Amino acid sequence: MQIENCRLKIAPPDRPMLQFAFCNLQFAIRICALCCIILCTAVADNLRAAQRPNILFIMSDDHGYQAISAYDGSRNQTPNIDRIAKEGMRFDRCYVTNSLCGPSRACILTGKYSHKNGFYNNKPGTRFDGSQATFPKLLRSAGYQTAIVGKWHLVTDPTGFDYWDILPGQGQYYRPEFISVKGRRSMPGYVTDVIADLALDWLKNKRDPNRPFLLMVHNKAPHRTWEPAPQKLTDLADDKIPEPATLFDNYDHRGTAAHRAALRVNQMSPQSDLKMWDSSSWARKFLFNRMSDDQKAAWEKYVDPRRAEYEAADPLGKDRTRWFYQLFMKDYLRCIESVDDNVGKLLKYLDDSGLAKNTIVVYTSDQGVYLGEHGWFDKRFMYEQSLRTPLLVRWPGVVKPGSIEKKEIVSNIDFAPTFLQAAGASVPKEMQGRSFVPILRGEHPSDWRKTFYYHFYEDNDADHHVAKHEGVTNGNAKLIHFYTLDEWELYDLEKDPHELNSVYGKPEYAATQATLKSELQRLRKELQVPPNKP
Repeated sequence: MQIENCRLKIAPPDRPMLQFAFCNLQFAIRICALCCIILCTAVADNLRAAQRPNILFIMSDDHGYQAISAYDGSRNQTPNIDRIAKEGMRFDRCYVTNSLCGPSRACILTGKYSHKNGFYNNKPGTRFDGSQATFPKLLRSAGYQTAIVGKWHLVTDPTGFDYWDILPGQGQYYRPEFISVKGRRSMPGYVTDVIADLALDWLKNKRDPNRPFLLMVHNKAPHRTWEPAPQKLTDLADDKIPEPATLFDNYDHRGTAAHRAALRVNQMSPQSDLKMWDSSSWARKFLFNRMSDDQKAAWEKYVDPRRAEYEAADPLGKDRTRWFYQLFMKDYLRCIESVDDNVGKLLKYLDDSGLAKNTIVVYTSDQGVYLGEHGWFDKRFMYEQSLRTPLLVRWPGVVKPGSIEKKEIVSNIDFAPTFLQAAGASVPKEMQGRSFVPILRGEHPSDWRKTFYYHFYEDNDADHHVAKHEGVTNGNAKLIHFYTLDEWELYDLEKDPHELNSVYGKPEYAATQATLKSELQRLRKELQVPPNKP
């Protein structure tokens, strides 16, 4: 620096140093910009994760809508399950595509009918193809944590889950065994409690709290053989469970299928189903071998006397059926009490942890079940009680509390696309179900399905003898084709809600019959159903 003529003169900077400084400045600016982009992306991702709902999917096995007091309070009360309905939406027309445990679960996972996912029945050799797309896999790819606890019943190991802990086959009510990636182990306690405890442990200790989750909690209960928890054995003891109007249905106005089915309440096993045993009973020994001393003591006190009481009463004819019905229903409802208690535990944790406000809670069953209607237990048929499954959905900020959807037909193949849309994930074209998120929002899409296709494939099994059949319903009328018997049935559900009188072939129903037959063929083509096999 020099002073010339009283002016300050600055010497020109060294050019290489200037270039070096300039390059460093450019580099610093780029680094800052990159950091901003990364930071903004992370914030956006976290924001999206916070906005994407968690999903708690609770499914029981053979829980008929008739045994949920949100639907019908005449048999029992289910306050915790009812809470989901009160704070969400109750669906009155949720139909299953194939009313059987394994096939229903495959339909739920894939969003596809049995003929597309390959799991038709529960016969030996039927195995679920875990390589196909399922909604847990797709949610996992979208950033969700995925977990399943409880009944699986699909033979092959679960795929698409970060965590799984499942019952082998049907599982056991007492000292159940579980299979996980670590192997097989027995768990002390009662199965419904154990499943809930495993689910809560995953929620509390094993998940990443910064990511949304899918947790599937699959209860064994209230599946046959209806073995209640010790503390429930005296519940309902003095009650008389209301008998359904069709308990003594004689199937006079229907075809061969209803007559030959071995589902009657009076055909139940007195030993394994109704626990009317003596000390040498094989069923008693098998069950007691899985119990602790305290558990056995409760059963010895409250269950062992059943046989003597039955023999003293010596009921015959219809009285025998009534006796069987009361024993069956009380054990069944006692199993549901434990389910309801544990639903309450899960809901309480969501409340206490602050997760409730951003968690979709679903309660459903793998299918419906007969609770004495038509004199039956079990499921399989397309008649209403097993076709229709309960569905309750709570989604804070989306579903209007206390909503009841009586009109629209939804299905178990709709669960997968619904969860995917709710999570902001794309729905594969091969899924045959459709997202009912718009219905949850209170909308009624003009192009929503007006009819529904059903297909049952397990014929001449060793226990139940329900004929293969397919059918179509619009909620007001139902057409069933027992194709191995070459017989058709048609029901006017508005005039005959109990489905006692087939009107197939009657002149006054010719138009309805023709319309439903045409619709059956249209749906078969649309769904790409292969030709029926005898």
